[in-house]
Amino acid sequence: EFKAFLKRLPTDRFLNVSVIAKFWSVDLSLQKRYTQLESSTASILGKAQKIVRKLFTLSKRCPKQPDISLPRERPAGFWLTKAQSLLYCNEHSVLGFFSEEAKSCVCPVEHPTCQGVIPCIVGTSALSCSSCAMDNSTRCGACHHGNILHLGACRPSVAPSLDHYLNLDLDIPDVEVKYLLQRLDSRIEVHAIYISNDVRLGSWFNPAWRKRMLLTLKSNKNKSNLIHMLMGISFQICSTKNSTLEPVPAIYVNPFGGSHSESWFMPVNQPEFANWERTRLDAVVTAQCYNWTLSLGSQWKSFFETVHIYLRSRIITDDPTVNETLFYEPLDLDDQTSNLGYMKINTLKVFGYSMHFDPEGIKDLILQLDYPYTQGTQDAAFQMLLEMRDRINRLSPPAPQPLDLFSCLLRHRLKLSAGEVARIKDSLQMFNSKLPNASPEPELAQLCS
Repeated sequence: EFKAFLKRLPTDRFLNVSVIAKFWSVDLSLQKRYTQLESSTASILGKAQKIVRKLFTLSKRCPKQPDISLPRERPAGFWLTKAQSLLYCNEHSVLGFFSEEAKSCVCPVEHPTCQGVIPCIVGTSALSCSSCAMDNSTRCGACHHGNILHLGACRPSVAPSLDHYLNLDLDIPDVEVKYLLQRLDSRIEVHAIYISNDVRLGSWFNPAWRKRMLLTLKSNKNKSNLIHMLMGISFQICSTKNSTLEPVPAIYVNPFGGSHSESWFMPVNQPEFANWERTRLDAVVTAQCYNWTLSLGSQWKSFFETVHIYLRSRIITDDPTVNETLFYEPLDLDDQTSNLGYMKINTLKVFGYSMHFDPEGIKDLILQLDYPYTQGTQDAAFQMLLEMRDRINRLSPPAPQPLDLFSCLLRHRLKLSAGEVARIKDSLQMFNSKLPNASPEPELAQLCS
């Protein structure tokens, strides 16, 4: 039965003791025979112990004490290691001992060549094979997702550079960004289109009620090969000398296009976020003018396509108990007696930089998920899209729950349908779950429909 068990063990992959134990436990004929062996051994040991007791009793009359040796019981572990040694250390009919730690044989001194063929390790660990080679079982024949076959072994595959599709490596030190923003340096200005029905740049307006402005890039129409990084906002605002109002701007950022509802609110003045810096301009005599600058730097930078600015006003007060949300909004907009001054916005600019973006190339990558030329190119496409997704979502703005910016990119810059975006997300999650040592993916908030 033991010899038959050995013949039934698979030889196309390496078997450790725990795997052999599983085959051992499901072999019914072997289990039945082993149970009989255990009971007969117990019976023999019982008889031997009776004989020993008699011999000790008789030995009192003998001049020399007897030397008695009983056979040791052989546990199941002995037979499992025996099976492993017979599989891998029985070349030339010479039996050695297999060491699983060293994955090699200890052979008798007189026959040092007892080691036979030891197949490759098939498993789910990072560097194990998914199958051994047909022509040489000591080498890997195929690897798991995320690994590549190289010289008969599996090693982690590194996704090719994303530079051809999306260049995210450009960065500017925070100190330099702050210096350039203070000077309103045109080298980091991203030229955007100003749109507003409420405020004309350079013209005085009554600040009662909320004013809406936006700066947009219209990238799909004008700059389809670029995406843009927001690192700062600056505007110059003036108020009349007698004004008792101060502006309270609220900023919403749309990362890749779409409707205004697909924008995130910038938590200015909140803990652990940037704040407005105001610089008084003394050159203007007839008005009080300030440069308002918000520096995001590398810590809070994020993608942008459109920046929405909502401007409200509040009455200036030194009382710290006054809530900042108490805005000045008179009931009658035509009531001139309630006018507390006028405001004027001279400039409104966004700062950052633009990066190379190849929408058609990314679409070709996505096509390889469904129509692979080979398994290797499909895995490479998955890896590149995974890296792209993770690096884009890493630039999600500060929030209790990170935003899924990658879906917004697919939806609005690649013009994919909502169904296609959902299918791509599911495919990437499934591929990522099959990777060795895959960590659970964070739960992302959906910004784009």
